[in-house]
Amino acid sequence: MNDPNPDRDTSAPSPAPSPADPPPLPPEAHAAYAARVAKIRRFDRPLLALLPVLGGALIGLALRLVFNGEAGSAWAPMLTVFILLAPVAIGAVTVYLAERQQARRLRYHFFAPWLSVTLCMAGTMLFMLEGAICIVLIWPLFAVLASIGGMLMGALCRWAGWSKTPTVYSLAFLPVLLTLFGVGHDEPWRIERVERSVLVQAAPAAVWRQLLDADHIRAAEVDRAWMYRIGVPTPLAGLTHEDAAGLTREVRMGKGIHFRQRSADWQPGRYVQWQYQFAPDSIPPGALDDHVEIGGHYFDLTGTRYTLVPRGAATELRIRMDYRVSTGFNWYAAPLARWLIGDFSDTILQFYRHRAEAAAAA
Repeated sequence: MNDPNPDRDTSAPSPAPSPADPPPLPPEAHAAYAARVAKIRRFDRPLLALLPVLGGALIGLALRLVFNGEAGSAWAPMLTVFILLAPVAIGAVTVYLAERQQARRLRYHFFAPWLSVTLCMAGTMLFMLEGAICIVLIWPLFAVLASIGGMLMGALCRWAGWSKTPTVYSLAFLPVLLTLFGVGHDEPWRIERVERSVLVQAAPAAVWRQLLDADHIRAAEVDRAWMYRIGVPTPLAGLTHEDAAGLTREVRMGKGIHFRQRSADWQPGRYVQWQYQFAPDSIPPGALDDHVEIGGHYFDLTGTRYTLVPRGAATELRIRMDYRVSTGFNWYAAPLARWLIGDFSDTILQFYRHRAEAAAAA
């Protein structure tokens, strides 16, 4: 049929916008929204980067809470399984969580676990599970073992395609499992000795007097020794008296530490052999970490001998210190103790030298 109105527009009219559709945003609103998203992403990026480190630290802290028994007990933190496997688990979990986000470089696998270990140890100090002395002494070993755990996990995740979550976290349970079966409870003893000497420009009698009585000891006279730098309280005095049993030297140190040195073997001006005696209150709670306490389960000084040898107008002063180390990782603890005691021996000899020479000059 012919259209009666040929001039009418036959094109379909445009549909009206639906009232449910939002109006388009102006260009400036788009820019503001993009800026807010970018800001949120800048905030999320460092947070996401920190999550693997926090995860590794939390695994280590959880293990430390489990291994919180008394020295020598089945759940003591000085057990070999905890000392050797806990840092490996920390490093492995750290790298696994990081690889879940994105592929990481070898350098990350090695160094990121160090931060996890540091945060874990900071947590143990915060919860008063460890003291600064133990942390300083054990951190190097934990860092190396954590790096080994991180490198192994990095290799498994990247090259072997191994990334089963239950298997990864079962590694953290391994120290607990081994402890339940009694693995790693051995604590062999090692008796070792350190010997040092110094030449003192004073007569043996002057040196002898200083060996028996050293009062008003200032921290500046001895604090160069690493033992004191990492937190062991410095000595305050060591005064000797003689009784029927022999010589008794009363030693006082900072933080209320006090003990006796007894000797039944000495010759005035020639030598003295000291043995250590500790009372139940000799070391107040918190004065020393339990793991490095003198006379404790893992460490003890068994004797100290001073020998004076005349060298013309001078005197050669010798010291011999015998000590015991009893851990399942003596391959690490014994050399560490040897270094600390050797460094202390050098420092105490210099202390006696300065005091004897000052007294002789006066």
